[in-house]
Amino acid sequence: MKIALVGATGMVGNVMLQVLAERNFEMTELIPVASERSVGKHISFKNKEYTIVSLQDAVNKQPDIALFSAGGDTSLEWAPKFAAVGSTVIDNSSAWRMDPEKKLVVPEINGDVLSNNDKIIANPNCSTIQLVMALAPLHKEYTMKRVVISTYQSVSGTGVKAVQQLENEEAGIEGEMVYPHPIGRNALPHCDVFLENGYTKEEMKLVKEPKKILGDDRFSITATAVRIPTAGGHSEAVNIQFEHDFEIEKVRKLLRESPGVIVQDNVKENIYPMPITAHQKDEVFVGRIRRDESQENSLNLWIVSDNLRKGAATNAVQIAEYLVEKKII
Repeated sequence: MKIALVGATGMVGNVMLQVLAERNFEMTELIPVASERSVGKHISFKNKEYTIVSLQDAVNKQPDIALFSAGGDTSLEWAPKFAAVGSTVIDNSSAWRMDPEKKLVVPEINGDVLSNNDKIIANPNCSTIQLVMALAPLHKEYTMKRVVISTYQSVSGTGVKAVQQLENEEAGIEGEMVYPHPIGRNALPHCDVFLENGYTKEEMKLVKEPKKILGDDRFSITATAVRIPTAGGHSEAVNIQFEHDFEIEKVRKLLRESPGVIVQDNVKENIYPMPITAHQKDEVFVGRIRRDESQENSLNLWIVSDNLRKGAATNAVQIAEYLVEKKII
């Protein structure tokens, strides 16, 4: 099986290479793809050197799967070209997520929607993935009515230049500013660009994407997304109102039994999810599980995950694994 990796030199692309190696994804050929200025350079994968090729050269090689993490414009232009030669594209950008003809997939939740007709598959937003991993089993059991989310997002979600800005600030070095304000010792309620309705694009992704993944638009969602000076993962404070009442121990049991979810919830021992402990792990961690005493049938959760792994690279590779396992490709 031939695998193309578009955006192989980027932050998420590098993590995809790590995940492919760690999970020992079977392939006969790796085709690393990057911008024109990187063509001809080499990357290392499993102790072997590979030459970076152009997008057109990668299309000409007709890979079985093309993993994309190169931005929305590149995906809009090139994903259909890969699909036209028979490749199945798994795209990490926002380009195709809300396209009604494209599937938006978290394999543990809705992998069963995929078929061999799906040649462009969308990987959800990083914050959405960890959110729905916790929401899905609870929605199935109790039916969500309303969800209120506040996110505390790593600078790595913006990209390598944002990580560099934080590192420069911590070292007292003047450098390129990716954010409109300092990020060190700060919190910016500003993830992505602001829209006409006063929300950011990131917040509206959190409003729209869970409904598509869960196949249900009967519940309402609102979100505030905040950038904070950490690099290990995204955190979310989530309040859920259900149609039906619940028992806290049953909630913990449902979450513990959900594939890919780990419950860390022992406040007496100061055990709860944190970005520093979720870093470089593939699971979604849930804690601070408690009833909202101000409103009936309502629950508070704290959800943390490594945004570059389950929030991006790992989920994309899991989609590829699902396609192979189910003989869809």
